[in-house]
Amino acid sequence: MRKTRVLVLAGGQSGEHEVSIHSARSVLQALPRDRFDVTSIVISREGRWLPAADSLQALEHGSAASGGDLVLHQAQAAEGFDVVFPILHGPNGEDGTVQGMLKLARIPCVGSSVLGSAVCMDKVMAKAVLASHGIPQVAYRLVTRAEFASGPEAVLGRLATLGFPVFVKPANLGSSVGISKARNEPETLEALRVAFELDRRVIVEAATPGKPREIEVGILGNDDPRASPVGELTFDSEFYDYATKYTAGKAAMHIPASVPPAIASHAQALAIQAFSALDCAGLARVDFFYLDSTGELFLNEVNTMPGFTRTSMYPELWRAAGVGYAELVSRLIELALEQR
Repeated sequence: MRKTRVLVLAGGQSGEHEVSIHSARSVLQALPRDRFDVTSIVISREGRWLPAADSLQALEHGSAASGGDLVLHQAQAAEGFDVVFPILHGPNGEDGTVQGMLKLARIPCVGSSVLGSAVCMDKVMAKAVLASHGIPQVAYRLVTRAEFASGPEAVLGRLATLGFPVFVKPANLGSSVGISKARNEPETLEALRVAFELDRRVIVEAATPGKPREIEVGILGNDDPRASPVGELTFDSEFYDYATKYTAGKAAMHIPASVPPAIASHAQALAIQAFSALDCAGLARVDFFYLDSTGELFLNEVNTMPGFTRTSMYPELWRAAGVGYAELVSRLIELALEQR
């Protein structure tokens, strides 16, 4: 029986470069070699496609050196593979760019295609789509770099209805990069300046009222997706920032989350609804804020390529559902081939 040829892409230009490489290592170790013929390529922080030897070294050391050729120049190297597993996070990886390249090459890829990837990466567009489907979210406003440059005080006036504190986020970066919590107008101005160094569009969100808990649901499937058990993240920092997310011991996962069964079922239903509304495929992790006091759920974001190490939240959610890591990655490849 012919093995399925799989190309695993890792690394990339985002702040989650190392996370991507760690995820790729786990996938490479887990894919059954009796079913899959696997090759791995690492993309450097500069967006360069590294040769096989350099890719192997990057996977061993956890980070890629500079060098290599432009990705577009080496895209033909993906020809002949049955499927590509792009374990890439953030811009130029999770935002539809790589997915579009593979679509032009008529090569299936694991996860969402161009539309779902692009919309979910853009926080403002994702919120607009979710709002049109009646999915609850916190209040927010879009601010552009040009608008801010022409009148910071006018921007503050328009944001006043959100109250304080607010969260200021670049619209198109993942993993808590560039995100600030602002408690007053001076802090908001500084947070906007920081965010505009990273993106020309920034989203400002009202804080969830009360003391929200952060719960997450994993989705697996294409047009008939399934929801995992609900998990919860706990941490001592003011919010789930980059340092909390990637520093060992700063946050803890609890699966299943200690929430009423009706809340868990509601979160799962909303997660599936969001997954379909945003045209996602294969996998996603859907994050919510939950208020104990009122029973309210607010959808925070949909992540189309979540962290994929063996101890990341997404695989752990499915392990709690009885789906082991090797079975999970194999199923994702099958789902990609179904999309073809």
